[in-house]
Amino acid sequence: MEPIWFFAVAAIVGVLLGMTISWLVTRYLRRAVAQQAEQLLEVAKREAAVAANEIRQKAEEEIKDKRADLNREFDRREIETDIKLREIRAHEESLALLDYQLEQKQDRLARETAAMQQARDSIRDLSKTMRQRIEGVSQMNPDEIKQTLRDEVMLECQDELRALKREMLERSEQDLQTQARRVLIATMQRLASKPNADITATIVQLPNEEMKGRIIGREGRNIKAFEASTGVTLLIDETPQMVLISSFDPVRREIARIALESLVKDGRIHPASIEEAVARAGEEVDLNVQQAGEDAVQRLGINGLHPDIIELLGKLKYRFSYTQNVLDHSIEVGFLCSMIASELGLDPNLAKRAGLLHDIGKAVDGEYEGSHASIGADFVKRHGETPIVVNAIAAHHEEVKPETLYAGLVILADTISAIRPGARAEAMTSYIQRLDRLEKLAGELEGVQQAYAIQAGREIRVVVSPQHVTDEQARELAKALRRRIEEELQYPSTIKITVIRESRFTEVAV
Repeated sequence: MEPIWFFAVAAIVGVLLGMTISWLVTRYLRRAVAQQAEQLLEVAKREAAVAANEIRQKAEEEIKDKRADLNREFDRREIETDIKLREIRAHEESLALLDYQLEQKQDRLARETAAMQQARDSIRDLSKTMRQRIEGVSQMNPDEIKQTLRDEVMLECQDELRALKREMLERSEQDLQTQARRVLIATMQRLASKPNADITATIVQLPNEEMKGRIIGREGRNIKAFEASTGVTLLIDETPQMVLISSFDPVRREIARIALESLVKDGRIHPASIEEAVARAGEEVDLNVQQAGEDAVQRLGINGLHPDIIELLGKLKYRFSYTQNVLDHSIEVGFLCSMIASELGLDPNLAKRAGLLHDIGKAVDGEYEGSHASIGADFVKRHGETPIVVNAIAAHHEEVKPETLYAGLVILADTISAIRPGARAEAMTSYIQRLDRLEKLAGELEGVQQAYAIQAGREIRVVVSPQHVTDEQARELAKALRRRIEEELQYPSTIKITVIRESRFTEVAV
């Protein structure tokens, strides 16, 4: 029995030892598998993070590309809209000119028709009187009979003589208009100048937001010193990395811009450095002004101008009129005057001189009273310019009577340079508001059915109800609308008011 018991014990010990070894091996394998799983999970997390970063970068790049494409498309459509709007305005101005010419011809024909009818009536009366006198021919001598017949023949031929005279005058007027169109078209084709896109706002970009605090300084001492030295106002708001310089004087604004940019670049901003930067900027602007004036004179080939006039011309570089640079406008007017004068057989140099100096009064300091035309004329007169040039400058806005053909040339060239497409711009919002206000003023009057502002706001056409408004009331309505427009609206040039009253009757035959 002992061997059996021994084997049983040995078997039990062997089973227990095998289970122990199996448990230990299993535990070891589990730990190894867990460690390997953790490593695989960590690698998977890293690969997922890398893939996510790549996907995010690709998405950001695609968004940037799409945004850039949208911006380019928006800019292209905005440019196309602006071009179409300019073309529409040009067509409207051409149609207005044709309407005006047609109305002038209709008025002239009506006057001539009335004069011809009156002449016919007087001729008939004179013919009757003449025949009555001829009845007593037996009592006249030969000389009296000849004189009587001569008078009657002249009366009968007056209509033909008047028609011949009118035909010759109309032919002469047509020849003059054809010649004028040829000269103007040839002149404008010879002058090629690009539209000016400068603006009057002055903005200085900053490298970071910290620079705003340095510009302001402790308790605002830096900004106070800067404004006191330059005479401008610095507007520092929440707009990132940007400072706005505000001043009515463009020269001061330019000095402030140059000084502020140099201070920002240098980084040292305190009252002493501000004064030094403003002084250097003033010297730089003076040099730029002098150089701009000399460049303008050199481009036109004008000699003998006083240095003070050249310096004042250079200041026009920093002045604008409806976004049109005044110095570029003056140079353009000088070229136009020269070319038109050459076509007409006048002195091109004298015309060029008057055209260049016509707006010089806009650069004269504000303490002088009067319009820029009269101020400019007085200034050049004091510096030795000829009476022809002085009168051309004073009369270019027709404030005084033009005394020579050169004054008329300056008026014409100034108008051409100002109204050419792209020369001047008006804010779209103010343009639409002005047209809307004009139509509302007309619509508020009693008896008005419809009102349309056309010709870019230079004409208003009002349709009234014929059942409620008579012809006399329509005339009074036009006068009332004219008074309201003059009292309540701010508008350039003139506004033509047309009141339309008509009746229409329609029947349908079935």
